[in-house]
Amino acid sequence: MIELRRLRGFVAVAEELHFGRAARRLNMSQPPLSMQIRALEREIGTTLLARTRRRVELTEAGRTLLEAARRLLADAEAAVEHTRRAARGEVGRLRIGFVTTADYSLLPPLVRRFRLRHPGVALVLRELTGDRQLDLLAAGELDLGLMIGPAEVRGLASRTVLRERLVAALPARHQLARSRRVSARALGAEGLVLFPRPLAPGLHDQVIGVCRRAGFVPRIVQEAVQMQTILGLVAAGLGFALVPACMALLRRPGVAYLALDPPGPHIDTVAVWPDGDPPPALAALLRELPATRRRGDGTMLSAEGSNRRTTWRRA
Repeated sequence: MIELRRLRGFVAVAEELHFGRAARRLNMSQPPLSMQIRALEREIGTTLLARTRRRVELTEAGRTLLEAARRLLADAEAAVEHTRRAARGEVGRLRIGFVTTADYSLLPPLVRRFRLRHPGVALVLRELTGDRQLDLLAAGELDLGLMIGPAEVRGLASRTVLRERLVAALPARHQLARSRRVSARALGAEGLVLFPRPLAPGLHDQVIGVCRRAGFVPRIVQEAVQMQTILGLVAAGLGFALVPACMALLRRPGVAYLALDPPGPHIDTVAVWPDGDPPPALAALLRELPATRRRGDGTMLSAEGSNRRTTWRRA
């Protein structure tokens, strides 16, 4: 295999048509350069440069090699630069899983910020339930997951990136929706729309815990997988739901969001990734993740009434 340094020497001589100038261009002395060219000619098996005392000329074989050598050297330099950029986390691909709530809170600004600073890294985004994210992370098919915590699993590292209150979602025409706050006890007579526990055990247990602390065992009238579906069922009048405060940003028609009184528990969104030293692109993304932020407990928002607006107070 031809050495790149010999090709560089040949290109320099072929472009300068002078061994002395080519040697100065390469910051080397002339004799070693001449030896490189002779070794290259022996390796290829033909004369590349016609030399006389007065001039140096390219042979037909030399002209053919010059064109190919320029391409090879450019490709080699591009490969080296691409490798360096990969080592700095500037190129590559990241597969990110996220739950619905992340799409209404930290995901959009995270993606916008990361793509602005790392345009060479492709982001593959997949909306997945938390349990599915954990399976794919363990199988090496996801690089990062954004899910409702806790998510303490052997072989995976995690960090809380958002903390927000649990709020009540009620049909906008419900009599309780006329207030800005509602006590959990007042919801005892209503049916609960919830998701199956295996999808997010931590959030599921928080929801059930709110009801039990208020003195009642919730009557689950319908289960659904996605938060959008749960809120659609609330809008249809099937019952109430307890959801992270960020879901008020969905502005689902027919749904009002009320702060719980006393305030609902905090819900943590966590980032989860394979334990150990992350590859450069993932390390760059982890640096873009926010430190734990708090969102307030939320006053009422109803899609039926443009004069009602959501306000958030710090928890």
